[in-house]
Amino acid sequence: MIALLLALGSSLAYGCADFLGGLGARKAHVLRTVLIAAPASLAVELLLWPFLGASFDAGTLVWGAASGVASAVAFALLYRTLAIGPMNVLSPVTALVSAVLPVGVGLLQGERLGAAGLVGLPLALAAVVLISAGHGSGSARPSRTALLLALGAGAAIALQLVFLHQAPADSGVAPLIVGRAVSSAVTLAAAAALYRRLGSERPAYALSAAAGVLDSVANLLFLLAARGGDLAVVAVITALYPAGTVLLARGVLAERIHRGQLLGLGTAAVAVSLLALT
Repeated sequence: MIALLLALGSSLAYGCADFLGGLGARKAHVLRTVLIAAPASLAVELLLWPFLGASFDAGTLVWGAASGVASAVAFALLYRTLAIGPMNVLSPVTALVSAVLPVGVGLLQGERLGAAGLVGLPLALAAVVLISAGHGSGSARPSRTALLLALGAGAAIALQLVFLHQAPADSGVAPLIVGRAVSSAVTLAAAAALYRRLGSERPAYALSAAAGVLDSVANLLFLLAARGGDLAVVAVITALYPAGTVLLARGVLAERIHRGQLLGLGTAAVAVSLLALT
């Protein structure tokens, strides 16, 4: 139950971070947004070090660095995806892709689900599909480029989560610190290489920093949840984060919510209840 609650908290934090990051990427080049978000995220993880501890052994360094590279790619692709929009379609697409790979890894590693979990897990995946299940009349259709970016972002997020899960369980927040340091360095190098293409627009500093802080909180909650529960369950609950993004996009940007998405939110609630019993 604790792992489930942590995964739900991670999902909520990811959804809010994606919404703020997507808004920030509309005001300036996506790398300018990430250049603020990634260091802000690193600062939060460094502040957590004295309280949660950190062990920087070889396994932690390898898996943390791998998650950092995946995180940098996910940041850039996801924020660019959400900047193109519509958020209420593209965000769930990334979530569906990001859920499938960790679930597969967890099952291949020998995780077993009870009867309730065997029903709840596919229901949760179906909920992600329903939330992304199209657009009512009057909603904008995503472009092919936006869909490809969403698929790439989902794959990068999945790899980041799998790599974090592979880090030693007694490493504290070290995988997050290493990962964020690497992702910040990768982002800085990319920004330097593409400096002339970044434009002169000033980034949305507050939005970008808030997105980074929330992403750091989401990563921490996922890591704690994955250490205390099954990756297959934790990953699919975390992948429900588009619910937060969709609702914020509705309330702030007046993006339409299709009936299928409302059904998906209800299905998600049923799935979470079943997974709580597994």
